[in-house]
Amino acid sequence: MAEQKKMVEAITSMEEDFAKWYTDIVKKAELMDYSSVRGCMIIEPYGWAIWENIRDILDHEFKELGHENVAMPLFIPESLLQKEKDHVEGFAPEVAWVTHGGEEELPERLCVRPTSETLFCDHYKNIIHSWRDLPKLYNQWCSVVRWEKTTRPFLRSVEFYWQEGHTMHATAQEAMEETERMLNVYADFCEKQLAIPVVKGRKTKKEQFAGAEATYTIEALMHDGKALQSGTSHYFGDGFARAFEITYTDKENKPQYPHQTSWGMSTRIIGGIIMTHGDDNGLVLPPAVAPIQVMIIPIAQHKPGVLEKAEELRARLKKICRVRMDDSEQSPGWKFSQYEMKGVPLRLEIGPKDIEKNQCVLVRRDNREKTFVSLDELEAKIPELLEAVRQGMYDKALARREQMTYTAVSLEEMKKTADEKPGFIKAMWCGDQACEEKLKEEAGVSSRCMPFEQEHLSDTCVCCGRPAKTMVYWGKAY
Repeated sequence: MAEQKKMVEAITSMEEDFAKWYTDIVKKAELMDYSSVRGCMIIEPYGWAIWENIRDILDHEFKELGHENVAMPLFIPESLLQKEKDHVEGFAPEVAWVTHGGEEELPERLCVRPTSETLFCDHYKNIIHSWRDLPKLYNQWCSVVRWEKTTRPFLRSVEFYWQEGHTMHATAQEAMEETERMLNVYADFCEKQLAIPVVKGRKTKKEQFAGAEATYTIEALMHDGKALQSGTSHYFGDGFARAFEITYTDKENKPQYPHQTSWGMSTRIIGGIIMTHGDDNGLVLPPAVAPIQVMIIPIAQHKPGVLEKAEELRARLKKICRVRMDDSEQSPGWKFSQYEMKGVPLRLEIGPKDIEKNQCVLVRRDNREKTFVSLDELEAKIPELLEAVRQGMYDKALARREQMTYTAVSLEEMKKTADEKPGFIKAMWCGDQACEEKLKEEAGVSSRCMPFEQEHLSDTCVCCGRPAKTMVYWGKAY
């Protein structure tokens, strides 16, 4: 067990240094590597496999709702970007520009896409003419570039991968329904697949997406008490349609502007998985997105029949789960530590004594609970245990969030709580942006969302004491 102990000690404790703990995990679990370009990361095969599983689940959900995948250009002409004033102002500090093609200076700068609203609108104006052309339900999987000043793997990088849905609808009501529907898709995915509890709500005007009339968000709470915006859905009204002169003829043969939405989830959610579920031994992966759901470890594999039985089990189980066998020369203790580090949900141990008894040992990653299972019952027991792992992870994360959610009814209480108790702080707000900015300045918290599930905590604003309009989740955030 010395080898196992040595590997575990290589991870900085999250209580000692959470940022270092996080970096240790993304490196030692082989999720990413640093590249020669500042702020850009190399996503390694294990990290990319997690993203592929996320992508496959979401892509299926989108297509079930009628969305189609497209591919837009990487570059946006400056004149195109300038068409929507609020949008370009919101992204201007983060835009990367291409000024030369080869050795020749370009007649017009090209923006490397930070998001693709303008590209979709430029296309929509050419293909939307009649009410029969609506709705347009498009999505693309791509990378985007935002020139961030400070970066951290997965959480904030200059280039990151995501999906961005962009839809056009005949009416404001249809577009609003789409906006909320897609937010619910993200919330259900996080809770039911990633075992991450989220708070659903609307962003304040100060925090909403550039150019949007309304932004909706799902907010998750990490181990260290900071919030992570995990997915967003935006309603744009007809602002982009007017800027890009997109019109259609309705059923009464009258010209109308369509109403637009956009929504996205990115590789930042991998950081959310790490910081919600990880522990001092490494990753703890939700079964739905784990590249390996079951790892078979032969015990005393040099003895006759052990490797053969392990391979027989692998061949059987590949029909029901993502399974691998480690028949390397490393010791069982090293292998246990290695696959704990990589967050594999279930470990299957099989040795000579197990074979004699026609059984194996199944060990859960989330709580290390061991179960002796008859080899004849594996096909039934493994899906059951994988679901138990998911539920256990969700229950643990929800309990921690509830323990780290506080209330404040005065500015002094808000400041004291923010200083001493990491987590969400629920407090009433008058709706004035000046109060929102004062809370950021004096308590160091930002508004995370105005939750759909409202509570009446007091009659007055936590900041100014005037009549309150809404309850807000506040907190420090990534």
